[in-house]
Formats: sequence, structure tokens, C-alpha cells
Amino acid sequence: MAAEREGTRERTPAGATAAGRSRTRLDQPRPPRRRLLPEWDPEAFGRLSERIARFLGTGRFIVWMTFVIILWVIWNIAAPGKLRFDEYPFIFLTLALSLQASYAAPLILLAQNRQDDRDRVNLEQDRKQNERSIADTEYLTREIAALRMGLGEVATRDWIRSELQDLLREMTDERRDGHVVFPAERSARRDVDDR
Repeated sequence: MAAEREGTRERTPAGATAAGRSRTRLDQPRPPRRRLLPEWDPEAFGRLSERIARFLGTGRFIVWMTFVIILWVIWNIAAPGKLRFDEYPFIFLTLALSLQASYAAPLILLAQNRQDDRDRVNLEQDRKQNERSIADTEYLTREIAALRMGLGEVATRDWIRSELQDLLREMTDERRDGHVVFPAERSARRDVDDR
């Protein structure tokens, strides 16, 4: 009996369960399933619907539709009786226009939804760009303020010019008076004058 069990163990493939079914491996993708409905590319369908919606919103479409309707009505009124295909109440024309409208509305809505998605992505990118611009502006503002504070301690050209003019005035006054003052005494006297 034990020999039979070991023989069956050898015969079962690796990965088989006790019930004889193979285990599904989670590290491998499943094989594709057969679908009853045909598959289509949603992006290609969306692009086609946008083209149709753009055409429906043009003056060219309105002119062509008006021309076809006028031709339809004239043909079904003026043509010989056997060649008329839609008599006076123009039921078939009404049906055709209703069918065109029933397809046009969803196509236009689909195109608008796709445009809304694009606008949402663009707005998000613009918002991020604005945040970066605001952060850069704040950084530059802080840097300019730091430079202004640093420049407040630097001697400007006008300040140096006024100091030199004051010094020159003092020297010319001292020469007129006839007594020479040493520079150390002069700076001490200017400090007292400045106070």
C-alpha cells in the first residue's frame, strides 16, 4: 500500500493538487480569455468621435445637410409618382434626421468628455507650474531683501562723496584759520560735531 502511494506521488506532476487539478501560478499572467463581443480601441473610437463632432459643428455640415434636405423635398414633390420614395409627410426624412440626431448627441458628449479630461490635465499642469513660479518668486524676494539689508551697511557713492566734501571743507577752513589740526584730532572733533 505504501509502495502504491509512493508510485502515485511520482506520477503526479509537480504543482498538482491532491484532487488532480493544477494550481494556478500567481507569478505568471493568465492566458487571454475568449470574448463574445468584439474588442475595440477606446482611444481610436474617441478620436473618431471627436472628428465627427468637429464636422457636425461646422458650417459645411449645415450647408450640406440643408442642401440634401431641400433636394430630398423637391425630388419627392416634383418627381414622377413611380420615382418618389418618400411621399408628402416625409416620414422617411424625419426618421433619417432623428437617427442622425440620436447618433450625433452621444458622439458630441463623448468628444466633450475627452476635451474635459484634457482640460483637467492641462489645468493640473498649470496649477503645478504656478506653484513653482510662486515658490521661485518668494525665494527671489527673500534674496533681494537679504541683499538690501546687506547693502544698507555698505557705503554708497553719495555718502562717500558727502563725507569727502565735508572733509575738504574742514581742511579749507583750517588753512584759512592758519592752524593745522592733526587727522586724529580732526576725526575726534567731527565725532563730537556729529552728535
